[in-house]
Amino acid sequence: MLQLAAEDTALLRMARKLKIDKPGRHIFLCSDQTKAKCCSKEKGLESWDYLKSRIKELGLDTLDEQPVFRTKANCLRVCMKGPIAVVYPEQVYYHGCTPEVLERIIQEHLIGGKVVQEFAILA
Repeated sequence: MLQLAAEDTALLRMARKLKIDKPGRHIFLCSDQTKAKCCSKEKGLESWDYLKSRIKELGLDTLDEQPVFRTKANCLRVCMKGPIAVVYPEQVYYHGCTPEVLERIIQEHLIGGKVVQEFAILA
């Protein structure tokens, strides 16, 4: 692993605070696109706001073991039936990620470890 210089202690503190050294799941959601294709920009941002607040509300981002990370993506290249999400490390892509669908993904996949087949693409 690359060693950081002493002046990078702020970076190390931030990394530890975010728990990026812990294995966990990471959900990327296509929203706030430069050019909206898979869904309207408003629909994408509504889903993003829900995902971000729900993960925080459930404390999934602060778990000591297997924290859940979330990232807003500009485009995941599956430009239909959006918003589109992908969950790692399983690399499961989901379509139609409205707040209701995201709640199922949060409960069943991010917490429960089971793919939500009804909305999974190629799973």
